[in-house]
Amino acid sequence: MTFPTPPDADEALGATIRRAYDRSEFFRSTLSGAGVRPDTDFSVADIGKLPFTTKEQLREAYPFGWTSVPQRDVVRIHASSGTTGRRTLCTYTKRDIADWVEMFARCMTYAGVTPDDRLQVAAGYGLWTAGWGIQAAAEHIGAMAIPVGPGNTDLQLELMRDLGTTAMVATASFALLLGEKVWANGLTDQLSLRVALLGSERWGERTRSRIEELLGIRTYDLYGLTELWGPGAGVECDQHDGIHVWSDHYHLEIVDPETLRPLPPGSRGEIVVTTYRKEATPLLRYRTRDLSHLYPDPCPCGSPYPRIGRLTGRTDDMIKLRGVLFFPKQVEHVVSGVETGTGEFQIELGRLASGEETLTVRLEAEDAPGLAEDVARRLRSEIGLGATVEVVPPGTLPRSEKKTQRVYDKREDRA
Repeated sequence: MTFPTPPDADEALGATIRRAYDRSEFFRSTLSGAGVRPDTDFSVADIGKLPFTTKEQLREAYPFGWTSVPQRDVVRIHASSGTTGRRTLCTYTKRDIADWVEMFARCMTYAGVTPDDRLQVAAGYGLWTAGWGIQAAAEHIGAMAIPVGPGNTDLQLELMRDLGTTAMVATASFALLLGEKVWANGLTDQLSLRVALLGSERWGERTRSRIEELLGIRTYDLYGLTELWGPGAGVECDQHDGIHVWSDHYHLEIVDPETLRPLPPGSRGEIVVTTYRKEATPLLRYRTRDLSHLYPDPCPCGSPYPRIGRLTGRTDDMIKLRGVLFFPKQVEHVVSGVETGTGEFQIELGRLASGEETLTVRLEAEDAPGLAEDVARRLRSEIGLGATVEVVPPGTLPRSEKKTQRVYDKREDRA
């Protein structure tokens, strides 16, 4: 397969390696340990010789140990929170910001956003990457940006109605929450909304269908992570069959998360990225923990950019119960097959006084005789575990203005 890369990809990668080696104590130690020297004649074909890097290492390098430019060249800081208590901090130069804006604007164009659109930013500002990147990209293509931020559904709907909002960027969870409120209040005909770009969390086809039905729009899945500029590193096209990734800005590999060996197109594994031009916080064979696969063939839409499958999980969200490993995505796959369901579900892990571990799956659906038993059978087939299935009415499970929590591990309560 041949996909777009920078015309000077080898030179750009070599310059990135040299800058990282010279400017970052972390990279100097990491590259030296792998036998990579700054004077090595390095090409993209040699990318497998680079050492892998991880989020844990990025956190350990907090705040500026990963930064590979003089601090006076850093014009912005973004960060994401982590369970370790230490933030994942990323720095940006002027060119980093310009590249990110161009990529995100490309995503909007793929979703059909034009200068005639009025785009509502229903995502977080502050240290988070989302809001700033969305607003800058909308302004770059000439659309009207409406920087509302997350939450406050009444204000969101008021502005959508009064300003004639036609496009929105948010999490799928928040789009669903808005959709349900629009539907409950009979507001659909009062809105001009036609398209939404949704990211920051995994969401399935059942959720897509419900959002599109409630709001009368088309939805597009965004890919990105703070370390890789932020959201906007990839997007679905009108085919809704995979996410196009911008191979002219970064190199993407799929590797076996256990052996770290490269996998061929079509095989599911962990996404690993290496940036060509990212200056302040470059990524060299960075393990994203996201699980996906590369498509072997070009997209029928005609885009020259490669596609990855919509994310199926993360290597660090794998659940181990009674010695069996499974992913929340597998539960979602079963739940999405319930015709009367909303796609919303919860997984609760528990432990009895006897020490036995329990699995409860709650799903929203119009109940019917035998539905819980049928879902339990399909879950056993999918994940190899018995589960208690509880069917609750649509709208029962909590909605979130950010990311929806799907897994509740209560085993420690009885540990």
